Amino acid sequence: MQQKIYTLERLLPRITTHQQAGESIVFTNGCFDLLHIGHVRYLQEAKNLGDRLVVGINSDQSVRNLSKGTGRPIIREHHRAEVIAALGCVDYVILFEESDPLTLIKALRPQILVKGGDWEPDRIVGKEFVEERGGSVQSISLTPASSTTLIIQKILAAYGNTPYPSGSSHMPS
Repeated sequence: MQQKIYTLERLLPRITTHQQAGESIVFTNGCFDLLHIGHVRYLQEAKNLGDRLVVGINSDQSVRNLSKGTGRPIIREHHRAEVIAALGCVDYVILFEESDPLTLIKALRPQILVKGGDWEPDRIVGKEFVEERGGSVQSISLTPASSTTLIIQKILAAYGNTPYPSGSSHMPS
C-alpha cells in the first residue's frame, strides 16, 4: 500500500491530471490513530462523494500539538498512513506536519471537503477556500460509540497497568 502514500510534490501532478480529466477530488483529514469502524465508514462515505479520495494524516508531532492526550498518537505516523492506504476506498494518503490542513487544501484544490459531524461548519478548516472556488463542504455523521478515545478507555479499564511478559508482543485475550 506504500504506492498510495505520497509527498505533496509527487501528489500534485496526479491530482492535476485527475482534475483536468474532469474527476472530482474529495479531501478529508484526521489522526486516524487506532483505526476503527467509525473511521472506515466515514472514509467509505467520503469516497462516495466524488471520484478520488485524498486523506491527509496528521504527523506524530501534529497529533501531539492537538492535545489528543498523553501518549498520543499510539500508532506511528507511517504505520497509520499505511493502514489507511490499505483501504480500497482511499486513493491517496499524505502526511502533514502543520496543526491544520489548510496549506494542503490550498495546494490540492479539492472540489469536496469532508469532515465528521462533530465539526461545526464554521470551524472546518479550508471551508472558505473550497467554497470560494465553487466546491462544497460536506459533513458526515459519526458512528455512535465509536472513537479512538473510547477504545483506549476500554483497554485501560480492562487491562490497566497489567504487566505483560517480557518480549510479548500480544495483549492477553
